[in-house]
Amino acid sequence: MRILPSLMLWGPSESAPQAKVARPSPPLEKTKLASESDNDRVNYAKKRLLKELKDARADPPFHCSFGLAGDDIFKLQGAIIGPSGTPFEGGVFFLSLEFTEEYPSIPPKIKFLTKVFHPNIGKDGSVHVDILKKQWSPAMTTRTTLLSICSLLPDPDPVDPLSPICILYRNDRKAYYKKAREWTIKYAMS
Repeated sequence: MRILPSLMLWGPSESAPQAKVARPSPPLEKTKLASESDNDRVNYAKKRLLKELKDARADPPFHCSFGLAGDDIFKLQGAIIGPSGTPFEGGVFFLSLEFTEEYPSIPPKIKFLTKVFHPNIGKDGSVHVDILKKQWSPAMTTRTTLLSICSLLPDPDPVDPLSPICILYRNDRKAYYKKAREWTIKYAMS
């Protein structure tokens, strides 16, 4: 069980109060405590995202950018510039980034809005990488996540045995690079 510091009823230098006979709390008080912790979580997620946006403006990341997609702090739009020397070179790939109130404990949902031919990117634009699932860490930021996705473009992880793109990448790299370049020209350079 995790105890949130904001729910402590005594200061850090004070000792815990002596045990008293517990009496049931009215349901309204429980709801109030739950909503206060929900507000704390939402406020933390908002503050974290605002700081990440401010940091990105002050020191833009290399090969990518991100910003608000509208008025909702939990919905961002990102862009990745295709790395030099790859089939994605010269392309600009747009992404949607959707965060929950549990961020940074829970990773954002990221989708490519620009079509891209890649073993780790689904037909619907979903990104299939461990850093957005089992390997997520609250230490990750929007910047580091986009940089990781950017580095994934030239260095895919073709583990899905059913994906036709993975099969092509494993069996015929030349044909894969040709198709990836065609898609980059068609969808990311127009």
